[in-house]
Amino acid sequence: MSEAERQPSGVREYDVVVLGAGATGENVADRARRGGLSVVVVEDELVGGECSYWACMPSKALLRPGAVLAAARAVPGAAGAVTGRLDVAAALARRNTFASHWDDHGQVEWLDGAGIALVRGRARFAGPRTVVVEDDMGLETVVRARHAVVVATGSEPALPDVDGLAGAAPWTSREATSAQEVPASLTILGGGVVAVEMAVAYTDLGAAVTVLVRGDRLLARAEPFAGREVADALVALGVDLRTGAAVASVHRGPDGVHVTLADGGEVVSEQLLVATGRTPRTADLGLEILGLHPGARLEVDESMAVGAVAGGWLFAAGDVTGRTATTHQGKYDGRVAGDVVAARFGTSEADRHAEGSAARWSRYRASADGVGAPQVVFSRPEVAWVGLTEQAARDAGLDVRVVQHAVSAVSGAAVAADGYAGTAQLVLDDARGLVVGATFTGPDAAELVHAATVAVVGQVPLDRLWHAVPAYPTVSEVWLRLLEAAGL
Repeated sequence: MSEAERQPSGVREYDVVVLGAGATGENVADRARRGGLSVVVVEDELVGGECSYWACMPSKALLRPGAVLAAARAVPGAAGAVTGRLDVAAALARRNTFASHWDDHGQVEWLDGAGIALVRGRARFAGPRTVVVEDDMGLETVVRARHAVVVATGSEPALPDVDGLAGAAPWTSREATSAQEVPASLTILGGGVVAVEMAVAYTDLGAAVTVLVRGDRLLARAEPFAGREVADALVALGVDLRTGAAVASVHRGPDGVHVTLADGGEVVSEQLLVATGRTPRTADLGLEILGLHPGARLEVDESMAVGAVAGGWLFAAGDVTGRTATTHQGKYDGRVAGDVVAARFGTSEADRHAEGSAARWSRYRASADGVGAPQVVFSRPEVAWVGLTEQAARDAGLDVRVVQHAVSAVSGAAVAADGYAGTAQLVLDDARGLVVGATFTGPDAAELVHAATVAVVGQVPLDRLWHAVPAYPTVSEVWLRLLEAAGL
């Protein structure tokens, strides 16, 4: 009997219902489908989600031309061949291709090929394992899960409570990454990843950029030295960077957006980007019918199950859980959730037993979220880190020490660029002989972080790590210098 023939009258029923067709939801659906379950994904926007159209891909495409020019200009012999300025029209056109021109046809084809059904519209819980999906025409479809519902609706930009801000129609990350024209001037509120990356991108594209940071430093989740290096680099690029800049009010006038500061100062620019954080996208899911709080994150265990809902049928993965805020870690959570659902509700007794007896660090547990999640900021310099910062490690009760080395001091860096600048740091737990955190700054620092991720997640002993010999002359030789600084 086909899936369509088994549908109850007036209800579309599947083994698993996934809310959200972003990268996380796609991974959940794929793993559950591979496990032999029927799966439907519900999505009210574009299949592929935030990363594909408004975050990772378009933002990195905007940043890449400037990074390439900077790299060429740092190498005599190539520098002389670089003439003129960045081609803005070409850069925006290339970005459009990476966002698939905001058309999800290719992603829908992937779902079809994987045997995953799609229902378009806004989902709202109507009861256990049941959602009502309303499409753009107001038509409703009832979708029911035989076994599990997985919420992977991600997060959305949060606007701070500032007088006049909402009425000034500011950009969020979505408008910044999809803009078809570059404003002459741009003010950015925030000091995190989006703020820093867009400050670099729009400066490269020719805008006069001002960054207003409420706190005292950039990239508050990173090591302080990383934030300082990025701040110095932004100023060198020509960005007007102001820390301790509390915003009192905002209004949009004929001459642009006026941002009034608490100290009485004012910044006027053609456009305003608010990059002050994100919030779980759960406000309109009807969570109250399940006894959960709308707008709050969905707390899950390492199997990605929502323990607050009885029956073991509700799961969540990605940004919506508050455990992670990156696409790669959300996809990891999605793989775990999909495998758990397939094992618990599939037909394989072996898989069911394996999942039921699974310990941490198995394929059925998202154990890396708290201790081994990597982060990359594609600024100039790039910043990449994994694991715990020194302060986070101390806050967790670990007795740690830190070793640092200038990346510019290794031969691979000298070959890569004249004037290469960057720092490498390890946070060491000597009691266990392990690396518990690592941070790298500098050109292409993103390519250094995976080795550190393996060391942290794999809990590779320092005396064994010393035998992982870095090739010469590569920037990765900084690992040898760091281990020497650690006394090995």
